[in-house]
Amino acid sequence: MEKGLTLPQDCRDFLHSLKMRSKYALFLVFVVIVFVFIEKENKIISRVSDKLKQIPQALADANSTDPALVLAENASLLSLSELDSAFSQLQSRLRNLSLQLGVEPAMEAAGEEEEEGKEEPPRPAVAGPRRHVLLMATTRTGSSFVGEFFNQQGNIFYLFEPLWHIERTVSFEPGGANAAGSALVYRDVLKQLFLCDLYVLEHFITPLPEDHLTEFMFRRGSSRSLCEDPVCTPFVKKVFEKYHCKNRRCGPLNVTLAAEACRRKEHMALKAVRIRQLEFLRPLAEDPRLDLRVIQLVRDPRAVLASRMVAFAGKYKTWKKWLDDEGQDGLREEEVQRLRGNCESIRLSAELGLQQPAWLRGRYMLVRYEDVARGPLQKAREMYRFAGIPLTPQVEDWIQKNTQAAHDGSGIYSTQKNSSEQFEKWRFSMPFKLAQVVQAACGPAMRLFGYKLARDAAALTNRSVSLLEERGTFWVT
Repeated sequence: MEKGLTLPQDCRDFLHSLKMRSKYALFLVFVVIVFVFIEKENKIISRVSDKLKQIPQALADANSTDPALVLAENASLLSLSELDSAFSQLQSRLRNLSLQLGVEPAMEAAGEEEEEGKEEPPRPAVAGPRRHVLLMATTRTGSSFVGEFFNQQGNIFYLFEPLWHIERTVSFEPGGANAAGSALVYRDVLKQLFLCDLYVLEHFITPLPEDHLTEFMFRRGSSRSLCEDPVCTPFVKKVFEKYHCKNRRCGPLNVTLAAEACRRKEHMALKAVRIRQLEFLRPLAEDPRLDLRVIQLVRDPRAVLASRMVAFAGKYKTWKKWLDDEGQDGLREEEVQRLRGNCESIRLSAELGLQQPAWLRGRYMLVRYEDVARGPLQKAREMYRFAGIPLTPQVEDWIQKNTQAAHDGSGIYSTQKNSSEQFEKWRFSMPFKLAQVVQAACGPAMRLFGYKLARDAAALTNRSVSLLEERGTFWVT
């Protein structure tokens, strides 16, 4: 009886064991299926992650293309194909930066080994890297006119003489360590401006901006980017603006809106007449966040002095007095030394650029104002080609309209020129003894830039005698 009862119990145990094993088997099958599914998902996520890893913060800052910004500005990017296009653009910019640094992206190198022998699908057309152009000049060299070549292009954020505020705020004695100190301050501010950190200017604007609003941004109207929407806020009555927009009425400059506009533009250009030593720009040229292009603009120093004596009459009273005295009293030595020092500073920077050191190779271009005046459209095309930026018809139209005027525009800062006649007008009003002083002080610079010396008054005023040597493409390095 007991034995008969024991057998059913064993059967039950056996059946229970089978059930448990089948449950474990089903569980294991389920785990395997889940594991396979997760592996597939991980591969998909890994691909997206790899693309995201190709967008370091430094590159995002340099190109102003933070992925969050892209999505915020392009709310229509909802499909995977559109997202993939956005990632491809960012990947292309990383590739361009890597080529500039002389290295190959790791992911691209690995991909080439895996994809060798496979036909690569066509890639969508993408925008080029963000360029940063510095127009480096001195006062009265035609830099305002040449700067308009970049100001008139809609995809370039252009700033006109922002370093003016630093010069008015920070006091440095000329020469020696003080001159080097001023150059370092200018360079560091310049770097922040190229990174669209316009807030750096607030420390130097007087009076200080309140809530990032200012009515005292120097020559705001000379920068189209600061007078366009959305930077041009509604006009505020009873608010005095020392520097305002030319062709429309805008409210006080909102530095935050200006910085955002800077980041949205494809490229940036800046004109500065307070950067004299090219060697101080080396950290900017080597900064991986910047793709810097330096265009140094020079002009015949005789023409520069003649223009300065008209534009800055108060600073050249000594020169005028010397001319009026018909040479009875000699010109003060410190005046001549100042002129010589300016010419030497320009010459040394140009020689450095033309030597093409490794850190500056492909990043420096020397341009004579006289060549721009004789062929503005041709020189504009050369400068844009050097900068790696396509020239738009908008700029070409502006050049055509503003270089064939019947008369020069009114005002010493006018950018409207009859360029084919304007650039040598100084020859027919400059006393020869003044030209002699300039030639003696600036001879080395003049010979480097191809400006001929006038031997006598007749040579200075003779229209058939050219004072300009032809140099052609020698100026692009």
